[in-house]
Amino acid sequence: MLDILKAIIYGIIEGITEWLPVSSTGHMLLAEPLLNFTVSPAFLEMFRVVIQLGAILAVVVIFFRRIFPFYPGLTRRERTGIWNLWGKIVISCVPAVIVGLLFDDKLDELFYNLPTVAAMLIVYGIAFIVIEKKNKRQPSVLTVGEISVRQAAEIGLFQLLALIPGTSRSGATIIGALLIGFSRPAAAEYTFFLGIPVMLGAGLLKLVKFGFHFSGTELAVLAAGFITAFVVSIFAIRFLTGFVKKHTFSGFGWYRIALGAVVLAVFFLS
Repeated sequence: MLDILKAIIYGIIEGITEWLPVSSTGHMLLAEPLLNFTVSPAFLEMFRVVIQLGAILAVVVIFFRRIFPFYPGLTRRERTGIWNLWGKIVISCVPAVIVGLLFDDKLDELFYNLPTVAAMLIVYGIAFIVIEKKNKRQPSVLTVGEISVRQAAEIGLFQLLALIPGTSRSGATIIGALLIGFSRPAAAEYTFFLGIPVMLGAGLLKLVKFGFHFSGTELAVLAAGFITAFVVSIFAIRFLTGFVKKHTFSGFGWYRIALGAVVLAVFFLS
């Protein structure tokens, strides 16, 4: 029962930090020693990735009409637009999928540690502040429907940065989108959509590696984390969607720097 409660807390952290550009990994590294799960290390490694599927489901539910080409009542133009969007999403995901499949375990082995996560939190926190301060030009991409194939490919290269823990997948793609010329709402929305194939692939890969044989406790823990991540993600996505219409990403930059300092303090004091 205690592990289920811990899974709910974990799901809350995942649901908030997966979509906000603040690094879910940084928060998980701080939370895991405090939560102290009694499940096996192999299950915990799988759990922290698979509950992201709950976060994905939130995107699908919120944007279903915008991303499902067979939604009833759509015009031919709308269906074509959705198919074109998915084509660009696939292009953006190709680099991360290839590198992730080839080097997933190696990247975790090399970079899943407190110093690396702290450094990435601080570096990209500074990047958010600098970009928002200097980026005064009018955005050239106001909606995700205006993204070109070339811009989709460029976003895919930025998404590679997120393979290093602490960078934040949403943070890397949003920074790339802002530099390319996206409006803040378009940058946030596109990173939501990119999360669907990226996180679905990562979650299924971890499930296959772990196997589908769960004890009753493990299944309950996984379900609790999944459902909580889904519910909290609904609120997090709606919050960010509304927030970026009136505010910059600078606040997230300052938060990342503060969190990075906390992570470094934990490393040196532990």
